[in-house]
Formats: sequence, structure tokens, C-alpha cells
Amino acid sequence: MTHRKPMLAIITARGGSKRIPRKNVKAFMGRPMIAYAIAAARGSELFDEVMVSTDDAEIAEVAQANGAVVPFLRSAATANDFATTNDVLKEVLAEYARRGRAFGSFCCIYPCAPFLTGGLLREAGETFAASGARGLVPVVRYSYPIQRALVRGAAGFVSFREPENAAKRSQDLEPTYHDAGMFYFATAAAFAEDGGIPRKGLVMFELPEERVQDIDTEADWKMAEMKYKMLEAAK
Repeated sequence: MTHRKPMLAIITARGGSKRIPRKNVKAFMGRPMIAYAIAAARGSELFDEVMVSTDDAEIAEVAQANGAVVPFLRSAATANDFATTNDVLKEVLAEYARRGRAFGSFCCIYPCAPFLTGGLLREAGETFAASGARGLVPVVRYSYPIQRALVRGAAGFVSFREPENAAKRSQDLEPTYHDAGMFYFATAAAFAEDGGIPRKGLVMFELPEERVQDIDTEADWKMAEMKYKMLEAAK
């Protein structure tokens, strides 16, 4: 690693999930969901500290039992339904600074990431360090070229959004990607300058589609279990 300053892992785990109640500590394939993110962060061997930011006593207990630290709980201002990830990260970094600890960079990891591994996270961290970028975002490739997207007009008829690409072969169109929504690396300087996770000067880290899954509904949860079983069977 070329990063010389300490690096912090921040796992954001609020207690008030609505669509899947208690999802951050709900058992996923026999383990609390948050345990996977903690294991990946610890297994990457990238971080000087792996902390969980939470407002919830049970989440804090589970996090500590799985090897993370919870040096302080979230304030009420960052524990409500309207607080953003950036609000949480600002509070965490400010509290560490108040305690005399500064980090050159950090990685924000979302707690529902059962497909994230220490190896993937380490590879992403090394890509980030080698790039000299302000931040890194994990991405997954769109399975269908968005250049051939369809739109519905005012009269209800369908047309190509980009008619010039309608007859082109898929392999001749530039690949496009979307945010995988699992983790973000950033330098502390870029975060302070932009007031949040940087949106410019980023490098991307491509993840395979089978390791990316939103888990916001019960249907998502079941799909994630199916993917996890498939990955385990392929080992």
C-alpha cells in the first residue's frame, strides 16, 4: 500500500430500518448480516481501525462481538430517517478528531454486504492507493446497453432514446456502469473539501454482477440468499 497515513473503516448501521426490520442484525445464512461487512473489513488488513457507527445498543453489541469497535454512538441528529451517509461520516470523523485521532483516508462500508470479501476490499484499496485518486467507487456493468434504452412519449408510443444506436451491435457500444452501493474509499482531504464523499477525481473498481445485490425488501433478501448459496457451491 502507498497510503502512509492511517486508514479507517466506517460501517454505517442505523437501528431503524423500516422495510426489513432489524436487517443489520437479522440472521443471514446463519450469521448477523453486519458480521459479513465486519469480516471483510478486518480480513482486508487495510485498516488501522474498523468501527461501526450506530445508534442501537443491540447492533453495537453484535458489532463488538464480531471484532469491530463502537467507540461512541450516533447522535439523534444522525440517527433519524433524514440523515444522509455524509452526515454520519462527518460526525464520525469530527468525533475522532475531537479525541485527537486523524486519518488520511477512510472507507465507508454499508452493513448489508454479504458478498463483500476481504480480498475484494483489499484489491479495491490497493487500486485506490495506486491511483492517487480522491476517492474510489465500486461499480457493476449494466447487463444491457443503456444507449439502446426505450422511452415512452406523450402519446404513449415507445421510441429509442438514442435512435442513432438502435441498429448498433451491443458489443460495439461503450460499456456503462452503475454504483454498486457497497463501499466508498475517500481521502480525508477530499471529503473535507467537497463536504462529503467526493464526486470528482474518482477511480472505479468493477465488481462481478453476482456479488452485487440491493437488499431493501424481503424479495431482495431471498435473492441474496440464492446468490450466496450459488457462490458457496462454486467454491
